[in-house]
Amino acid sequence: MMRRTCLQCSHVLTGRKDQKFCSDYCRNTFNNRKNEDATEHMRRVNNILRKNRRILKEYLLQENHAVTGLQLAEEGFNFHYFTNTYRTREGIDHFFCYDHGYVRLESDLFTIVRKKDIER
Repeated sequence: MMRRTCLQCSHVLTGRKDQKFCSDYCRNTFNNRKNEDATEHMRRVNNILRKNRRILKEYLLQENHAVTGLQLAEEGFNFHYFTNTYRTREGIDHFFCYDHGYVRLESDLFTIVRKKDIER
């Protein structure tokens, strides 16, 4: 008979034949280590998205919602990351970081919007 051992700590397993771990702690530790690289990438991307949203929110609080791409970039805005897009009936694309977004007006001029204001 072959001895089964915990995939995390190599402790001898007793009980169910399909058991892989000796405890919840070992199961969680094993899966956290296995998914560590994906989790780090997701954390990095989410940090970029949150920073983009904070920047958009700051500009939205100002009375003038028009801003240049250079101004956004100087604040650290990353145009490569957004959560979703919305296209109006007129064919105008809105790019969102969660509920805050922007619309390109001219070559380097953008207006800042909130999602609930667009979808009405």
